[in-house]
Amino acid sequence: MAERRLLVLFGSQTGTAQDTAERIGREATRRHLRCRVEALDSCDVANLIHEPLVVFVCATTGQGDPPDNMKVFWRFLFRKNLPAGSLCQLDYAVLGLGDSSYPKFNFVAKKLHKRLLQLGGNPLLPVALGDDQHDLGPDAVVDPWLVALWDKILALYPLPPGLEIISPDVRLPPKYTLRYLPEDSPHPDSDLLQPPARRAAPCELHPFAARVVSNQRLTAQSHFQDVRLIEFDIAGSGITFSAGDVVMIQPQNCPEDVQQFCQLLLLEPHRRFVLEPTEPGTPLPPLLPQPCTIHYLVTHYLDISCVPRRSFFELLASFSTNELEREKLQEFSSAQGQEELYSYCNRPRRTTLEALWDFPHTTCAIPADYLLDLIPRIRPRAFSIASSLLAHPERMQILVAVVRYKTRLSKPRRGLCSTWLASLDPEQGDVRVPLWVKKGGMKFPADPATPVIMIGPGTGVAPFRAVIQERVALGRRGNCLFFGCRYKSKDFYCQTEWEELVTKGLLTLFTAFSRDQEEKVYVQHRIRENGRLVWELLSSRNAHVYLAG
Repeated sequence: MAERRLLVLFGSQTGTAQDTAERIGREATRRHLRCRVEALDSCDVANLIHEPLVVFVCATTGQGDPPDNMKVFWRFLFRKNLPAGSLCQLDYAVLGLGDSSYPKFNFVAKKLHKRLLQLGGNPLLPVALGDDQHDLGPDAVVDPWLVALWDKILALYPLPPGLEIISPDVRLPPKYTLRYLPEDSPHPDSDLLQPPARRAAPCELHPFAARVVSNQRLTAQSHFQDVRLIEFDIAGSGITFSAGDVVMIQPQNCPEDVQQFCQLLLLEPHRRFVLEPTEPGTPLPPLLPQPCTIHYLVTHYLDISCVPRRSFFELLASFSTNELEREKLQEFSSAQGQEELYSYCNRPRRTTLEALWDFPHTTCAIPADYLLDLIPRIRPRAFSIASSLLAHPERMQILVAVVRYKTRLSKPRRGLCSTWLASLDPEQGDVRVPLWVKKGGMKFPADPATPVIMIGPGTGVAPFRAVIQERVALGRRGNCLFFGCRYKSKDFYCQTEWEELVTKGLLTLFTAFSRDQEEKVYVQHRIRENGRLVWELLSSRNAHVYLAG
């Protein structure tokens, strides 16, 4: 009998595709298939020729781009020299997750499906196109597609005699067990983020702990929006970047939330543990030291402030000993309960920690072994770099709008990363932030004579500040900036810097302060008013136009 094994590969940017891939992995385990779930870039693509059965789950980002953790795979798969029949032994299915409000809806999934066909793969089903815009989200497509997928797979790989599909009422074992260490065992202080000994350029698995040099509020105290200019010292990091690049920052949970979480789940923050995989061969989660403390795990790893997904409630229901709570949790994890879940979680942006508060009997029964199955890891956040190394050697600056807004919940919603960054005070000692740099999507003209027209309202001006600093340092003129905000006196970021450059003849600046007069004025009005100049730059000087929001 053919070996019953399945490989599930995902390309995920925000975690949705990974969550769906892990769901398929759990459903495969219930059908007694040997299953591995991996990011596309973690698997060796050359080994695809030996895989009998693969399910691809991939998101589309930006303008039809593949997610970061499948870019290497993508380049390999589209190499011209791959032989046409190289995947003829492969049965596969592609599940796409996208948003139909974008022109290139599910572009990556469609293109992947087509390419696998070209290489001789055998599709088990037509490509599935999950849509965020649907009332029930992607699950409206995913749920029926998975029912059809399991029918196909079980027809090819029937259940071994005497085995049945494991019922959804039976809880699957956790991915890892937490083995607590005796309280008196010696321990290095792993809670301190040490600046690592440098090997290669910093990356997600080896971020650089950059010292915060300054954290300055740019908006008036009376202004509703708190915007910061934060500067990091990157000396000795090996980090280089140019205008348009992006810095990735790994945030952490605030101490109050960490304390509440530990109290709710009856966890002792100082306890130390090592993680042991349940299935031999399962890699340990990167970025978690071994051994580790509960405090470190909850502060730096578990995303207790994210809006929980359907899979969270499904697993939570399995721990519940309280009938009332269990019924509600089961409803939230059912296909029929998705509208209810949306209005409980997504609409008011309720956090995982707040959801746990609402199910107290279940929460105190969560076994620590399941923490990493229940709660996803904290994702890094991307910021446009707002400075140039030519103007500020060994330094990096970012412009951060602190996210804070109201929903129907009494407590204001706060952005995890921006709130944490804003709270860092370099006056209080050595404050460090784990970061690394990624190439940005904006490429600026190599020819020094080419003018650039930059449209950057609000914090969208960040990458243009980097460009202008770089171009001014290289003696390039033809810098034209359209900047917009609400009030000249309250949120005109970097005003003195721009005005100095204008005085020196190095920048042409047009500003739109939308609330400073009766009728609202935005950057598009200023572009229209200066249409002649803009057209002149475009038609006779071949200017490039950039827009950032």
